[in-house]
Amino acid sequence: MPIEIYDTRAFGHEKKKRTVVLDTSRFHAWVHYYKPDQIDEMHCHNQDQTFQVIEGELTMSFPDGGTATLTPGMMATITGGSFYQLHNRGEEPLIMIGTRSGAVENTVKVEHGTGRIINERINYSS
Repeated sequence: MPIEIYDTRAFGHEKKKRTVVLDTSRFHAWVHYYKPDQIDEMHCHNQDQTFQVIEGELTMSFPDGGTATLTPGMMATITGGSFYQLHNRGEEPLIMIGTRSGAVENTVKVEHGTGRIINERINYSS
């Protein structure tokens, strides 16, 4: 279907995981669900991306020790190669929309500090 409409909040609560909703050669988008206190490792991707918080609170940490807190309605833009870490420090689930340039199959995730490729090919279940 060329156009699909999502209730992002309901979709996030239903799936309770990162779920790709669009994947083309130029762009992909997903709805991401983080449980309370769920945290990622410090990493970067090879593609530009955005995060928009729908529900909950997202804390982004950066290699220099800085942090930023995003609440519903706020968005972060991230240039490919920029390192960050995501953490839901809240007591409620975090639901956000992520977008990234390029197809999922071309996404590379790199660990901070070592430069080691964590996932040569990201596999987000639909």
